[in-house]
Amino acid sequence: MFNRYADITGNGLWYNNIGFVQLLGLCPLLAVSSTVVNGLGLGLATTMVLLASNMSVSAIRHLVRQEIRIPAFMLIIASFVTAIDLAMNAWLYDLHKVLGIFIPLIVTNCAILGRAEAFASRTSIDRAALDGLMMGIGFTIVLVLLGGLRESLGQGTLFANAHLMFGAFAESWKIVLIDDYRGFLLAILPPGAFIGLGLMIVVKNIIDDKVAKPSVMLATDGLTSADSH
Repeated sequence: MFNRYADITGNGLWYNNIGFVQLLGLCPLLAVSSTVVNGLGLGLATTMVLLASNMSVSAIRHLVRQEIRIPAFMLIIASFVTAIDLAMNAWLYDLHKVLGIFIPLIVTNCAILGRAEAFASRTSIDRAALDGLMMGIGFTIVLVLLGGLRESLGQGTLFANAHLMFGAFAESWKIVLIDDYRGFLLAILPPGAFIGLGLMIVVKNIIDDKVAKPSVMLATDGLTSADSH
């Protein structure tokens, strides 16, 4: 059981990450991730939808006929997206205006329906909840890292407009990396998002290769030793 939960966590955060590996939800990921705060806001909203929809799909998996499961799953996802959209409009109005149409568009994120169909509908509520939470956190990490990269290169700051999410007291959270920075326009534009995400995927692949090589060498050494005996 422990290994199963560990696998779910590892897949969501790293090995099957929505942004780095599955490359799903790229439209909002690339469009919204111009700052850390924007990325964090969309990431948390997506995480809540993933968590709630996975749990709901798992809870009704024995009650929904196979012929109507996809429409039923879409209705569940759309309901949670609508609730979160209305909640953000009520309590985080300024951030909601910045994120705009990309909050309602969470319902079209293939990763959410994919997790509901491929995982949540086939497992228990606790595992479905963990999968939704880890997949959402993994997606949020990608958004925040890409937002931080683009914001630092494009504006020379970090955590700009944090008050949109955390209130007026967060205005002091803004970090100015370079004084009188004129900005790097490409980093803020959509092509900069593609380039930034591509570089991040390259870094992840390099890390995976470095981690995998010692394991391969150990396995090879073990086979060699067995053959010698």
